[in-house]
Amino acid sequence: MSRKPKVAAEEKVRIVEAYLMGRISWTEAYETVGVHKTTLRYWITRYKTEGAAGLLTPKRSRYYTKETKHSAVIELLSGKTSIQEICIKYKIKSESQLRAWVKAYNSHGEIRIFTGGSNMTKKRETTLEERIEIARECINKSNNYGEIALKYQVSYSQVYGWVNKYRAMGEAGLEDRRGRRAGTLPSRTPEEELRDRVAQLEREKLDLEMENELLKKVKEWERRRR
Repeated sequence: MSRKPKVAAEEKVRIVEAYLMGRISWTEAYETVGVHKTTLRYWITRYKTEGAAGLLTPKRSRYYTKETKHSAVIELLSGKTSIQEICIKYKIKSESQLRAWVKAYNSHGEIRIFTGGSNMTKKRETTLEERIEIARECINKSNNYGEIALKYQVSYSQVYGWVNKYRAMGEAGLEDRRGRRAGTLPSRTPEEELRDRVAQLEREKLDLEMENELLKKVKEWERRRR
């Protein structure tokens, strides 16, 4: 496997500046030094972000605050700004770095690295039809929970929960059963069926206890009457 050519920092600066000043074309720029066009785009982003110093080999890893990560991800998911513009604005080292943050957010695996990430948008009341639409669209978009939450102005946790319920139980899983007594609606899963059966037995037991207590009181009343 051939190795990528190692290009000196001075050469990177020369090529990038020549392209930005219009002295050479895009194709000439990356072909001159024998790198891929994505590499050239990375150099240009670094140059626009930090000037010529951005093309020097960093001595240590850069630290990004939680606020910076959060703001950058939100802007990218909004679709109003290009990834390159966001990298320049927030001085992000590379586009792949920003994509990694978005992937972490959408996968729900590292949501806590963002300040208030899971509550980026407050929860709001929704209809059954809305929940079905949101869950289906999220699944069709490879589980991009954050993107869908932004689009429909709901919270990340709501989208995450609706998708999981829709996968497990279909549309019935998205019914709002808050305030409904267990067993009053058809069971949707074996777990719910077991829970409803237990609730039913507990109610039957309570009814029997109340009936027995009432009979005792009637007998006591009759005994005193005699």
